[in-house]
Amino acid sequence: MEALLSTTYFGPVQWYQKLHRAERVEIEQWESFQKQTYRNRCLIATTQGVQALTVPVERGTSPLIRDIRISDHGNWRHLHWNALQSAYGESPFFEYYQDDIRPFFTERWEFLFDFNEAISQKMCELIDIQPNVGYTSTYETATGHDYRSSINPKHPEPDADFIPKPYYQVYQQKHGFLPNLSILDLLFNMGPESIFYL
Repeated sequence: MEALLSTTYFGPVQWYQKLHRAERVEIEQWESFQKQTYRNRCLIATTQGVQALTVPVERGTSPLIRDIRISDHGNWRHLHWNALQSAYGESPFFEYYQDDIRPFFTERWEFLFDFNEAISQKMCELIDIQPNVGYTSTYETATGHDYRSSINPKHPEPDADFIPKPYYQVYQQKHGFLPNLSILDLLFNMGPESIFYL
């Protein structure tokens, strides 16, 4: 199976499941940037419930995802790292992985696409998956398994291949199991066992 995916900022468990299970994955780099998607946001579990962390982007001359620049507006790196520390500081594996994750909030990337790809490569390394990943050379019309619009935080489309299996979460007693959060939620809570949930 070949899967066509959009780039993501610490994408959801579903996105990483596709990355792990597909024989080959193409990451779309010629689509127009879409707001309120996983392209520049992730969802984490906090004591208040689900919280979205959004990377601010600059409005440039090109709408293409590969040309979108990250904005330094609002001290977002510091805010995101603090949110992760607050949400996952008590999780079983936060201390174990924090040194691998922190550089994404201290170093600067110019382009969102490059930033996201560096994140996904690090996450694959930490989870111990070796996906066969390529990048589109032109805008792809829907062929095979196209998940570019279906893996969506606001309006997810049905996906028969993805049934979220419950795993331990820090705030589960308060909120119940919260499915399909950022891959960070799975990693910080399940550590080396994360691969078995994909």
